[in-house]
Amino acid sequence: MNLDKINFILNNDEKCDVFCDNRCVWIQSIDEASQMAKVGFVDNFEERNVPINDLYF
Repeated sequence: MNLDKINFILNNDEKCDVFCDNRCVWIQSIDEASQMAKVGFVDNFEERNVPINDLYF
């Protein structure tokens, strides 16, 4: 996924399922300079920083 799509998802009121490693996540924040996103996994309390290119929907 690219930065424009992530910003669209974050600024949109509609729900959009986002995945990382075949697991549903919510995007908590993004760091545009490093192209990283802090995500939380829906299926547990795990949080991780991942490259935005690893996210998809």
